[in-house]
Amino acid sequence: MRGNFGRILLVELRGDRVAVEHVPLPEAVYQAFVGGVGLGAYLLWRFAPAGVDPLAPEAPLVYAFSPLLGTPLTTTAKFAVLCKSPLTGRISDGLSSSRFALAAKRLGVDAIVVRGALDRLSWLHLDEDPAACRAEPCPAWAGLSAHELSDMATKQGLFRHVSAIGPAGERQVRYATISNDGRHAGRGGAGAVLGAKRVKAISVRGAAVAGVADAASVQARARDLAARSAGAATEKYRALGTAANLETFDRLRILPRRNFQTVSIGQAAARRLAPEGLARAAEHVRDSCAGCTIGCDHRYGGTRIEYETQFALGPLIDVDDPARLIAAAGACDALGLDTISAGGTLAFAMECAERGLVDWPLRFGDDVLPWLGAIARREGAGDLLAEGTRRLAAVIGQGSERFACHVKGLELPGYEPRAMQTFALGLCVASRGADHNRSGAYQADLQVGVDRYRADVARAPARVIESEDNAALLDSLILCKFLRGAIREPWREGAELLTMVTGLSRGEDDLRRSARRIAAVRHAFNVREGWTLAEDRLPDRFHDEALEDGASLSRADVVAMVDAYHAARGHVPQGGPSERLRRELELDAWLTDAPPLQGPASLG
Repeated sequence: MRGNFGRILLVELRGDRVAVEHVPLPEAVYQAFVGGVGLGAYLLWRFAPAGVDPLAPEAPLVYAFSPLLGTPLTTTAKFAVLCKSPLTGRISDGLSSSRFALAAKRLGVDAIVVRGALDRLSWLHLDEDPAACRAEPCPAWAGLSAHELSDMATKQGLFRHVSAIGPAGERQVRYATISNDGRHAGRGGAGAVLGAKRVKAISVRGAAVAGVADAASVQARARDLAARSAGAATEKYRALGTAANLETFDRLRILPRRNFQTVSIGQAAARRLAPEGLARAAEHVRDSCAGCTIGCDHRYGGTRIEYETQFALGPLIDVDDPARLIAAAGACDALGLDTISAGGTLAFAMECAERGLVDWPLRFGDDVLPWLGAIARREGAGDLLAEGTRRLAAVIGQGSERFACHVKGLELPGYEPRAMQTFALGLCVASRGADHNRSGAYQADLQVGVDRYRADVARAPARVIESEDNAALLDSLILCKFLRGAIREPWREGAELLTMVTGLSRGEDDLRRSARRIAAVRHAFNVREGWTLAEDRLPDRFHDEALEDGASLSRADVVAMVDAYHAARGHVPQGGPSERLRRELELDAWLTDAPPLQGPASLG
């Protein structure tokens, strides 16, 4: 088997010491879960004690790599970060592109599992030579942004590529990010988990190479995929980035405003926040992620702006000044805050203040820079806002829960579910909470012939499942989702890529089973950690308040779609995988307390 090393690095933190162990994985694990978020979900199940507090030393943090990482295939310089989320209490998986990913795989492992905690804020160095792994106290680094830390360490010759947390992670803000090369593994609060372990930064050093089984085929496919990635399917991302979506979504009336009270900010305001308006407010530079031929990274005044950041720190909190939006996004990057959860929590707090439920000097349209700093430092009211919308609503009470816009504790992304009712189902059932990356069901709502204002109980569950399974495939291979339009047959091409890289023969049906197995393990993890069907719901606002154009979302229709989804997935009512699904996907071989010495007798 090439492309993988057949082992992971288990890191135990104890006081001021680091103990490491190489743990072998059988080939069947890779056949079953591929890599990336699939491998990470399996390892999280394996190493997280049932019911563990996400911020306890025993809670693991998993860095998972893919067999394609380190090859010349475009957009594969990524890694997955998984944990039990301190924000939701459910599974959390994030992806990040970086040169750190390339350097980390050269440790000669396919994943890193970090457990335990240090007694002081420290820099954790991991090395291909286990004897060189160590933790160095770094009290002088407290309060530094990840960028400041990386820049300082590079100038001092300490390390080149680092995975680090900002001030928010140090103070265990529940939606703190992990940062690397200016990119973030953002949602769910993985930065708080690393902060709870008192790890400010992780550096890596190694020279191992996994190799590929068929180098000539990999090189040929890399050239072909690079050419396709530069075609019409990705032109929007190269020219303007996802920030181009805002003006379109405003015109379609699916752009949420003022904590989802309404949609649309008007075309004049939308143009101010669109890429052209951002470029007038700050210098625009286009960049690329490591190993990427698309080049969708658009920075304004040095700050990367994507649609979700643009939505959460713009219309959601009723800001239409591009300079203020860019400043708020830059502050989130420096502090290590997930922009969607930060904007969502602030929008909820603003509505509470305007309704007189709290006496904070915070209103829609206000400058949020002081509030972002207070959240990251957990100062004053910022300490409450650092807990996220769901916990904040529980403290405020007074009926505020009905307009606390989250699912499973994760704040909603920038799509209006009353006007995108297939995606409304995707939001409800996504394993990590309200999510647009693990369920791209919003794409179904925008297809020709789909009535996005109607909850299609008969067809929506299948559309959501197909979307989730496609995402599981791309996130386990770890290929960028912006390649979707350039890869015409993802299941066939994914199987071909794995075969030429690993030498293990894979077919389309094998990968479809893997995707379903990954979904089943994620759901089983959530069930084990306390999930109930009542969590797969939207806040009351979306059922009790119609939009200005009359669009409404029936509570009964959502319940029916959710029930139909779980039945189609093969879940028992209020529980995990059915006996039939367990047999079909051979889940009992994997959902055990220890990894099998050998995989299932048959994966086919």
